[in-house]
Amino acid sequence: MADEKPDIAEMSFEDALRALEDVMRKLEGGEVPLDQSIDLYERGEALRAHCQKRLDAAQVRIEKIVTDSEGRATGTVPLDPE
Repeated sequence: MADEKPDIAEMSFEDALRALEDVMRKLEGGEVPLDQSIDLYERGEALRAHCQKRLDAAQVRIEKIVTDSEGRATGTVPLDPE
C-alpha cells in the first residue's frame, strides 16, 4: 500500500515529532474528511505518547548524572546498578 505509515515504536524521537507535526498541520487545516480526521487524531495520540515515552527515558538518564555538593557534574551511575 502506498499510504503505509512507519511503525511508531521503531521511530526515533525526531521522526515521531515530525510525523506528529504533520498530523497536526493536516488536522488544523480543516480540509480532511471526518473519518480521516479520526484516524489522524488516533495516530497523533500514538505519536504523542511515543514522544513522551522517549522524553521520560531521557529524563531518567539525565537524573542519573552524579553531581558534587556545588551541583557540578562529576560522573554518571548505571541506570540499573546491580
